[in-house]
Amino acid sequence: MNPIKLLIVDDEEEFTSALAERLRLRHYDTRVASDGEVAVSKIQEERPDIVLLDLHIPGMSGLEILTRIQAMDASIQVIILTGSVGDIAELTMRAGAVDHMIKPVDIENLLEKLQGIQQMLGLD
Repeated sequence: MNPIKLLIVDDEEEFTSALAERLRLRHYDTRVASDGEVAVSKIQEERPDIVLLDLHIPGMSGLEILTRIQAMDASIQVIILTGSVGDIAELTMRAGAVDHMIKPVDIENLLEKLQGIQQMLGLD
C-alpha cells in the first residue's frame, strides 16, 4: 500500500521541519509549504490525502486556503493547526476542516487523528 500523502502548511520553519521529520519516520509521505500560494500549487500538483494547515500563513489566510482546498477536492482531509481555538474552530469546521489541534502539537494525539482519518477513508 502507498504511504499516506501529507502536506504541512505552516510558516514556522523549525516546527514544520521537526513535525515533517517525525511523520516521515512513521512512514507518511510528507511535504511542506510555508505560504498560501505554494500550498495551493502543491495541492494541485501532488493531491495530498491530508493537509495540516496553520491558520496564520503569509500571503493567504488559512481559512482562504481551506476554502480553496474544498473547491479543488473536498475529499482532501484538513486538520487545522492554531495557537488558540476560540470561535475559529466552529468556523473552520463549517468550512470543511475535519478537525483542529492547538500548537504545539502533541505527536501522539496527531498520530491518533491521522489513523482515524486513514480508517475513515479506507487507507489503512
